[in-house]
Amino acid sequence: MHTADPLMMFSFFLPEGTLQYFDLVHGKRTKQGIFLTLEEKNDPPLEERHRGKPVLSKGFQDIIVTDFPARGKKVTLAFRRRRWQVGNELLKREIVIAALGTQLEKAFGDFLKEGLMGNFGG
Repeated sequence: MHTADPLMMFSFFLPEGTLQYFDLVHGKRTKQGIFLTLEEKNDPPLEERHRGKPVLSKGFQDIIVTDFPARGKKVTLAFRRRRWQVGNELLKREIVIAALGTQLEKAFGDFLKEGLMGNFGG
C-alpha cells in the first residue's frame, strides 16, 4: 500500500486484514505509546431472512486490545464494534480480535504463548 495520508500511515501497524472490517478513524503517537481507534464499517451481516426488514444501528461496543510493541512503544488498538437490530434480533459480525481470555491482539497472544511455552518446555 502506498499512501501520503498521515492517518493511513498508521495502518501499517494494524494486524493483517483489519481494514476489511474496520475504518481507521484516529491515530496518535505519544511518549507512552501508539494509540489507534478503528470503527467497524456500517455493513450489517444480513442473511436472506433479514431481507426487506428495517435495519437499526444500536451503537458501538468498545474493545481495547494491546498489540505488538512498535519502536519500543506500547501499541493500543481501540476497536469500536457495531451492533444492529433487525426486527427482534440483534446482529453483530463475528470477528476474532483478541486472543481468547486476554486483551491481546490474537497474533501477539499467539507469539507470547509460543515464547513462554518454548522457555518452559511446554
